[in-house]
Amino acid sequence: MSEASTPSTLRRTGFFLGPALFLIILIFVDPNLIAPGATKVMAVGVLMITWWITEAVPNPVAALVPLILFPALGIMSMSETAAPFANPAIFLFMGGFMIALALEKHNLHERIAINLIRLTGTSGNGIILGFTLSTGLISMWISNTATALMMLPIGVSVIQLLRRKDSPGGENLSKGEKNFALGLMLSIGYAASLGGMATIIGTPPNVVFAGFAKEFYNQDISFFRWMIVGVPLSVTTLFACYWMITRFLFPNNLPKIEGSEALIANRLRELGPMRKEERLTLLVFALTSSFWIFQQQLNSSLGAEIFNDTNIAITGGVLMFLVPVNFKSNEFLISWDDTKRLPWGILILFGGGIALAKGMESTGIIKGIGDSIAGLQGVSIWEMMFILTLASIILTEFMSNVALVTIFVPVVFGIAKGLNFDPYILALPVTFAASCAFMFPISTPPNAIVFSSGHIKMKDMVKGGIVLDIVCLLIIFLFSYFFFTNFSLVN
Repeated sequence: MSEASTPSTLRRTGFFLGPALFLIILIFVDPNLIAPGATKVMAVGVLMITWWITEAVPNPVAALVPLILFPALGIMSMSETAAPFANPAIFLFMGGFMIALALEKHNLHERIAINLIRLTGTSGNGIILGFTLSTGLISMWISNTATALMMLPIGVSVIQLLRRKDSPGGENLSKGEKNFALGLMLSIGYAASLGGMATIIGTPPNVVFAGFAKEFYNQDISFFRWMIVGVPLSVTTLFACYWMITRFLFPNNLPKIEGSEALIANRLRELGPMRKEERLTLLVFALTSSFWIFQQQLNSSLGAEIFNDTNIAITGGVLMFLVPVNFKSNEFLISWDDTKRLPWGILILFGGGIALAKGMESTGIIKGIGDSIAGLQGVSIWEMMFILTLASIILTEFMSNVALVTIFVPVVFGIAKGLNFDPYILALPVTFAASCAFMFPISTPPNAIVFSSGHIKMKDMVKGGIVLDIVCLLIIFLFSYFFFTNFSLVN
């Protein structure tokens, strides 16, 4: 859910409700309800969660609250509270952001997308497939929002080819043509979210999960091992999304979109031949990806743990500042001015979420949740996974997926501990499910972006969203059931 789409009344209510709940819990709840200090953490957590859900203040601002209240309330020292803001996962994402800045600055992502669309054909379904794959591929590496923003005007240009000369507004489009326009827009919005599941840096919830794995279990989840899980799941959900939209929900049956080949060719002509800065950006990107994928083999051959996901990401990001396009004129692939577009707030949000989880752990809240669940010994791990994944899909329709994972995953870890289950088998599907918000424009920024095109009616998004929520729930559950039987996310 984006701040712009949150009703102002809800934001104003949340602004005062958060502090009020904080004081009520602090004053009236037994300070030793679970363990000494736990009630104080609960009060801070309720304040932060209320502000996150209602977006009464910017999410990163709410994430800074532990730095003020944890030391003031004696929960943790300032150094202990500030440490999560330097979690390696945060710098992993920072490096990924820097690489993404270079891809966007030099339009390399658009060139890749246009060429992929050209390969999938010019029929209605072929074009939607091309956009689905292109959007999913790009969102593996740059933000879902940026991907949707890039793909939207290209998709709208294709839809414009359907408008008849006697109907500039497109009122006379056939049902199949309207379904094509609707399906194309939905595919862009949904694929931008689903593609992000493939890599750790593909979407913020993945990074939050990796940060929690390090914070709670001191385990690093490698970029490559995440891709072993994430890429097949992402590809499966992308194709399921494409098939459901084009064959079941909104079939178009258009054999060919006249003028689409020329439109794509013109856009490639406008981009021109690959420029020097594009080739250099592609080289750095390819090198970084290769080191991410083959780091274990490199470390084994060197006999030391030299490479990890974080230092590889930072190296790739720094190289974007060091590789010259024109050294004499002091021009490099990206400059520090370009980092004005880097979403610093997301990095702060990660830190605040991990700090809150650390407070919950250190004061026994996580253990208390686990102990309270321990009585449910009759439930199987797969039943619990299905319930938690379903809860994640429902909740992510109404709140930020980053906030959801930040709040929910530590609770899931507590449940796993109480039931003596593998925490990753429960928490990773919950994290993936947080990327499956398809019902409303407010659910994710990509949804809002494609809804603004005017080609989607609310009832169509709700209809498609409900069906795809169910489909993705089943895919995530079945995939996890069969995959995690023989595979561990950590070595």
